[in-house]
Amino acid sequence: MLSPPAWKGQKMQNTKTWKRLFFTLYIGQAFSLLSSNAVQFAIIWWITVETGSAIALTFASIIGLLPQVLIGPFAGVWIDRLNRKFILVTADIAVAASSLILGLSFFFGTPSLWFVYAVLCVRALGETFHKPALQAAIPQLVPKSDLTRAGGMGQAVSSITTMTGPILGAFLMSITALPYVMLVDVVGAALAVFTLSFVRIPKYTATQTHRPNIIKDIRQGIGVIRANNLLMWMSIPVFITSIVFLPLGTLLPLMVREYFQGGAWHNGIVQTLFSLGMLITAMVIGLTGGLKKPTLMISFSSLLLGACALIGGLLPASAFWIFCIVVFLMGTTGMLGNIPFMAYIQQSVPQENLGKVISFVTSVMSLGIPIGLSISGPVAEIIGVNQWMRIAGILMLCVGLLSLWIPRAEHPEVLVRVS
Repeated sequence: MLSPPAWKGQKMQNTKTWKRLFFTLYIGQAFSLLSSNAVQFAIIWWITVETGSAIALTFASIIGLLPQVLIGPFAGVWIDRLNRKFILVTADIAVAASSLILGLSFFFGTPSLWFVYAVLCVRALGETFHKPALQAAIPQLVPKSDLTRAGGMGQAVSSITTMTGPILGAFLMSITALPYVMLVDVVGAALAVFTLSFVRIPKYTATQTHRPNIIKDIRQGIGVIRANNLLMWMSIPVFITSIVFLPLGTLLPLMVREYFQGGAWHNGIVQTLFSLGMLITAMVIGLTGGLKKPTLMISFSSLLLGACALIGGLLPASAFWIFCIVVFLMGTTGMLGNIPFMAYIQQSVPQENLGKVISFVTSVMSLGIPIGLSISGPVAEIIGVNQWMRIAGILMLCVGLLSLWIPRAEHPEVLVRVS
């Protein structure tokens, strides 16, 4: 079993050590993410074919966000109390089990839509624990100076699976029925659990002077965030981005169909290019480590996203291929802010609070998406998607300019502790 080097005042043994641990962990998670993305695509496509309802699809998206928004902060408490490897294994098994149950239900007749929603909720619940646990485990394997680079490598894996998962799902749906596609999740989870058996992620044991209390632990995590002034400042543009920019991804198919008069394959090109842009940026940051100042990367990200959205909204309906280039650039610039933001949290927050902080921040950012959708959807319906892209672009440019006033920070070494 691969074990991380000792942490007590010692540096990591060498670069090869953490890379071996990190890649062993992420190879297994790649199987899990790939199968999960493929199955998620298959379920959503089944709902589309069976209902043909935009409301049904919207509700499916809301179901996918609710566990993170409502349970995320509580999940962070358990992530900090339990061994993070145990949480990863449990989450993988829970998601796979829900897929297996859904697949088996088809042999007893077509399941109700509410049953499918319940399965989507369980899958989202598993991801609510899985993602923060994975992010919180990385600083236990990777030295602080390499966290941004490791974040880029991890995001590259995530981007590849996000890009290839739907392709795998579409292929499987074309050759077999949904019940058999569900088995892919079981295989992916089995491979993920198998590779995790080769990595030891030590449990962080904090000194407890009081009985465990979930509410008190959540308040402690919030206190850590409030005490970290730079993290508070950095969270503002990231949260506004989740409100203004992230809903644009939901509206891209509508932009392709109604404004550019494109078909399904046009939308496929746009979605692939967006994911490819994310992948390239993640790989570049993974290889180079990115800029040393995370606040500057967040500012650049907001400014470039704003410029891309504004240009995309100003293009004529005949400029679809130029729009594809713009979408590709949107994908590349989006990751410029996300990766260093998460790396800063991993660097500046102590291990005993890291799970709580990541879960709480993720929950707040996830809350921004439905807020943005509730605004952008009706507005785009009235004035047109291209007009909304212009407005979103201007707003993002303002966010980028304002974020230039965030205090500059290089890779921090200060650990914020709140008792």
